[in-house]
Amino acid sequence: MINFHDSGHGQVSEWTLVGAVMRDDLSLHDQIPLKPRVCDHVLGRRHPKMISIFQAVATYVLLLGLMRAADGMPDPAQRDLLMRQEASRQTGGRVALTAAEQKLGAYLHRQKEQEMSAAQFPPAIHFFKAKPLIQKSSIFKLLQKMPKGAALHIHSSTLVGVDWLVKNVTYRPHCYICFTWDNSVRFLFSDRQPFPRWDCFYWQLLETLRAKIGDPTSFDSSLMQHLTLFTEDPDNEYPDQDVVWEKFEKAFIAAAGLITHAPVLRDYFYKGLEELHQDNIMYLELRSGISKTYELDGTIHDKVWTLKTFQEVTKKFVDDHPDFLGARIIISVHRALSVSEVKEAIKEAIQLQKNFPDVVAGFDMVGREDSGRSLWYFREALSIPADLGVTLPYFFHAGETDDEGTDVDQNILDALLFNTTRIGHGYALAHHPLAKELSRRRNVAVELCPISNQVLKLVSDLRNHPAAVLMSEGHPMVISSDDPSLFGTTGLSYDFYQAFVGIGGLTANVGTLKELALNSIRYSSLPAHLKDRGRVMWQNQWDAFIADHS
Repeated sequence: MINFHDSGHGQVSEWTLVGAVMRDDLSLHDQIPLKPRVCDHVLGRRHPKMISIFQAVATYVLLLGLMRAADGMPDPAQRDLLMRQEASRQTGGRVALTAAEQKLGAYLHRQKEQEMSAAQFPPAIHFFKAKPLIQKSSIFKLLQKMPKGAALHIHSSTLVGVDWLVKNVTYRPHCYICFTWDNSVRFLFSDRQPFPRWDCFYWQLLETLRAKIGDPTSFDSSLMQHLTLFTEDPDNEYPDQDVVWEKFEKAFIAAAGLITHAPVLRDYFYKGLEELHQDNIMYLELRSGISKTYELDGTIHDKVWTLKTFQEVTKKFVDDHPDFLGARIIISVHRALSVSEVKEAIKEAIQLQKNFPDVVAGFDMVGREDSGRSLWYFREALSIPADLGVTLPYFFHAGETDDEGTDVDQNILDALLFNTTRIGHGYALAHHPLAKELSRRRNVAVELCPISNQVLKLVSDLRNHPAAVLMSEGHPMVISSDDPSLFGTTGLSYDFYQAFVGIGGLTANVGTLKELALNSIRYSSLPAHLKDRGRVMWQNQWDAFIADHS
């Protein structure tokens, strides 16, 4: 039996102690008879790391109490306390809710019960099949209107829906198309017939080709299939991860010729911010390789031009939409590169961040982890900022794998060793208890992208997603959409639905939604004063949302 006492005081009830700890009650001098100095240290006023130790001791005491009750009927009061304590640990479990928020929460709970008892539960089936069901959901319709804060994990090539790319961009003058030997396409804008190249021997002007075909609607639909993964029969079309990733990377390459045309890029950025804003998102951190762009006559612009264009478009969008906070870029390179190439990319990123401190947030490595090189493989390159005495924040993709025990499975720990600011996906984090504890202590948030994880075949039923464990523990987390155009989504509402209804289940409530939205500002790369401004902006939007829906 563990006793907490001080000379001159009696023994403390373990239930009082555990209840206080689980409430994070830092004014326990009247409840727990410890000397103030001891109490301060135990509760983390002077040593925050002691909190987890204290909680571990409290949990041990709690279990001892339960073991003593095992011979008879458990005390209903203890059971009730235990359930409340467990609920307090989950994401949003300690968020204080107003009467209006509680009313909305009760409504959402009833709606969840109905959806979970339906013949087809959307999070349990493939998103491509579930999407029509989700669109009919009253919960989804409400989430669309909810202020969601920031989108912190979206790739630039998939920012804008394929409808706009095909029906707007490919109808612009001088747009050529080539059909490749591996059943893909390439696009190029040119003021003359493009020269053949290794992957494209014959270029056709799209305007002429459409006139010959005579059925532009069907033709446009076929073009969209090259730019998205969306299909009515995903299980047969994508039988395994290798097949779906092959199509995934082909779609990125196919879209490149459209997006990197300089006049299109400017419109593309603005359209992407517009789609996010329409989904009640107020800030974006965009992962981008910052590809060089080209003009109609073949003139090439460098990455500085691309960053300036992004900066100008963002400023114009904020001027046009004062309730939008802004956007930044996380420079990304593919993990298939060599060490020497990544070294050069990091040196370039350091210089670009120096030149554009308000635009460049940091650096990441992208591409399929299972077939790519591990972070540790690039350790010499990733150590360059520290060796130079400069700061280049990392936002590593890590743990986007279900291959436990492999080299890439260690990316989670390596990302933390290199002081990553956030963890992209973190699907494998629940299998790494030390990494999970380190990321919690350091406030390193997981960027959860549930639809991406399902479509890329890490998990089929989202109720079984490992993030359910993280949410139950209140692990630092944000919701994002990864590659929305490839999955047939826009904004964050679909991913919020899957996380809130599928992964969070009935225990996720309005407090969960509120904390996840605020987390997106809290764990963004914004400086403190802009985070403060963002929280104020978001709170005003949230209050209006609650007033309209309670």
